[in-house]
Amino acid sequence: MNKSTEQFSGIPYVMTLLNCLLAAWYGLPFISPNNYLVSAINGTGVVIESVYVLIFLVYAPKKEKGRIMALLFVILAIFSTVALVSIFALKQEKKRQLFCGFAATVFSIIMYASPLSVMIPNGFGCFLGAMQLTLYGIYRKNKDEVKKPTVDGNLEMGLADSHQPKKPAYTKNGKP
Repeated sequence: MNKSTEQFSGIPYVMTLLNCLLAAWYGLPFISPNNYLVSAINGTGVVIESVYVLIFLVYAPKKEKGRIMALLFVILAIFSTVALVSIFALKQEKKRQLFCGFAATVFSIIMYASPLSVMIPNGFGCFLGAMQLTLYGIYRKNKDEVKKPTVDGNLEMGLADSHQPKKPAYTKNGKP
């Protein structure tokens, strides 16, 4: 056994932990009545993701441990904020349910997008990658086309065909 995290990122584990925390909170009876299964399933997810995060922290290099610990602190602060706001600031059940459901939904979307953080490290790179894919999509069918002059001297796109004899260029008086 290698006892290393290799090239794995801990970000998806931490984001999934936040998602499970928020969904479990949303399913509690004083937030959203009759959603016990939501709390049970996501409560189990909290336990499982906590184990994953702990295992990751045990085997991660020191620099990665610091990053994951900082992210873990941030997600716990987010969860605490959502929980405290829902308890103390929102007295109506419907508003509390809507707020917690919205928070759970937003962070669920972030959880599913978090693996992309490995592939897209910055916004500029994302923009350039999108531009490259767009250009590829536009020009992918033009592989065999080359520019060749027409009779009037303009350039136009045409299929290259090396089997056809070359036509002589004509002058203004119509002779080659």
